[in-house]
Amino acid sequence: MPTFTAPDGTELAYHFSGSDSGSDSGSGSPLLCLPGGPLQDSAYLGDLGGLAARRPLVRLDLRGTGASATPADPASYRCDRLVEDVEALRAHLGLDTVDVLGHSAGANLAALYVTRHAARVGRLVLVTPGAAAPGLDTSGEERLAAARQPWRAAEPWFPEAYAALQELAAGRGSAAAFAAIAPFFHGTWDAAARERHAADDRQRNAAGAALYGGEGAYEPEATRAAFAAFDRPVLVVAGEGDANTPVPTATAYAGLFPKAELAVLAGAGHFPWHDDPEWFAETVGAFVTA
Repeated sequence: MPTFTAPDGTELAYHFSGSDSGSDSGSGSPLLCLPGGPLQDSAYLGDLGGLAARRPLVRLDLRGTGASATPADPASYRCDRLVEDVEALRAHLGLDTVDVLGHSAGANLAALYVTRHAARVGRLVLVTPGAAAPGLDTSGEERLAAARQPWRAAEPWFPEAYAALQELAAGRGSAAAFAAIAPFFHGTWDAAARERHAADDRQRNAAGAALYGGEGAYEPEATRAAFAAFDRPVLVVAGEGDANTPVPTATAYAGLFPKAELAVLAGAGHFPWHDDPEWFAETVGAFVTA
């Protein structure tokens, strides 16, 4: 298991898929993948639906997750404190610049990495991105509209899940309501999706996650300014039925960059590489190998 040392001395692990060349040459250099959760074991990303066949991947286990060590200072779980872990991995890999993919809450970390180290980023991929770092708001109605997809309406779980989402959209959330809306994170709420959801809960560092977006983690104005000045290619990937990052939020996110494109997968949720692996690998693969 390859490891490196973070600036504060915490030993962090990372995983290669497809190739471990680590060379800084065209499509042979690794795509650095930042997991969401927040603070979930990067194992859930897998090979991103076969993307590793198109471009080598390196997945970072954030501190306190997967094979990485638990930090001595719990405050270091805050998203802005993790930026230098990413930078230390780039340096460890010997890459002058690195292409970065961030999924969900990992997109907030990717956003802060661009804010602080824009010159080190080649291409940027934001998959169903969390939007706290640039300060984008998602309305309750946008989440409800994303949930009301035709293929879901006849499902036996839909009435209970939709009622729970309505409660959350109205600001009356509870732990039970959050648990009930799980189907709206997936294109299809089948046995495989339920199994993945259960594994996600087991692989997540809940204590660290509570600190990830703590007070002071984000400076939206600075991040938006960095985005506006970022002249490298950006791809934002959205799922048509994702109630976490609805298409309007993803569209607004792409609009913050001068050179961004938006790709929306029909029939998908928050994990588009599960809903259509071939589409995901082709779409993202074409972007990161261009």
